[in-house]
Amino acid sequence: MEKWQKEFWDMIQTVADEVERFFLGMTEMVDTFIDLSEEITEQVQNTIATEFDQYLQDLAEPILEVYWELEEVVGEDIDLTFPYSVDPTQEENSACIGCRHYHGQVYNGNLLVCGMHPYGWEDEKCPDWEQEDF
Repeated sequence: MEKWQKEFWDMIQTVADEVERFFLGMTEMVDTFIDLSEEITEQVQNTIATEFDQYLQDLAEPILEVYWELEEVVGEDIDLTFPYSVDPTQEENSACIGCRHYHGQVYNGNLLVCGMHPYGWEDEKCPDWEQEDF
């Protein structure tokens, strides 16, 4: 092999070695950057979570105090459970007796009879009546 060929191959080997060292250095830099960004993200999440919890606690305490005071004022005489059920009778919503679509829940003082006829059906025969499944 001639001298220039040997020098050429030595130069190619040197370039390959330098490129490999460059990419190894870049890999180390990227790994370090990823580790650093993960640490920063964790610290930010912990800080935000702590501050958010404190904010919620500061916000919730006065609301809960008002609720407890209201509960003491109202007492146990008033039943605060909503919604509640109302069954159809011969006097009210008689067309709905035994119908599978009957909902019969009172929300904020308003009876929802069913999805097709929210206020009920006036006649004794509802066109949407279907036998209730048991």
